[in-house]
Amino acid sequence: MERIEQHASFGGRQEVWKHASTTLGCEMKLAVYLPEPATRGQACPVLYWLSGLTCSEQNFITKAGAQAHAARHGVIVVAPDTSPRGDAVANDPAYDLGQGAGFYVNATQAPWAAHYRMQDYVALELPALVEQHFAASPLRGIFGHSMGGHGALVTALRHPGRYQSVSAFSPIVAPSQVPWGQKALGAYLGADREAWKAWDTVELIQMAREERLPLLVDQGDADEFLAPQLQPERLQAACEAAGHPLTLRMQAGHDHSYYFIATFLGDHFDHHGAALAAGPN
Repeated sequence: MERIEQHASFGGRQEVWKHASTTLGCEMKLAVYLPEPATRGQACPVLYWLSGLTCSEQNFITKAGAQAHAARHGVIVVAPDTSPRGDAVANDPAYDLGQGAGFYVNATQAPWAAHYRMQDYVALELPALVEQHFAASPLRGIFGHSMGGHGALVTALRHPGRYQSVSAFSPIVAPSQVPWGQKALGAYLGADREAWKAWDTVELIQMAREERLPLLVDQGDADEFLAPQLQPERLQAACEAAGHPLTLRMQAGHDHSYYFIATFLGDHFDHHGAALAAGPN
């Protein structure tokens, strides 16, 4: 672990680190906000933020205003990059596949399988790294935006008991049913659509038999991707059918941008803060 940025912020520190990932086989960057108690060595819960297509570790920490909320709740916030990177890592000229578009899955198809194991990185390697190097308690929450909202929901559902809370902004809830997801899942996982179901929130909700974490989802009704890519009504229907707790808030006039995220981010920190303060489920 090598720290490459450090900025004082709301009594704590916003840092950026790089490390050699054994899961991804490349160097990765991650942003870490440490509230004041964590800078003194006091163990704090950790919130993991997963960003969307084309993003890096920088977008959330520079645009969302998360530091003030993290300081208020006394939580560490970790924002990793969205994919493996580097000259040796497979890529695609399109914005929605390859570097910057890892989709938080474990790829099984060449040439992607060699590096694109973002699910194992986010759910396993990253928490182990954070809890080893920072004053992090074992209490965790996860949230994200768009592709990262998909990643947060899928990661929480695939790992029951690992997270105390989950939420999302504008998530891709049914990637097996929309163009973004069909392109990515087809490339990373192959043509077998049955294999895609393990990475689809709507499918996982229907199959869930264990702990049912309450879901908080915010979606702008002026989002250009609402009808073709996001389709939150699919999530609502799946949760109603399965009896899974969901708060879906359609926000009038809001689009897909970080202006939208910044507007409602405090509510998401409150959602996670209450669950993390309550301790293990």
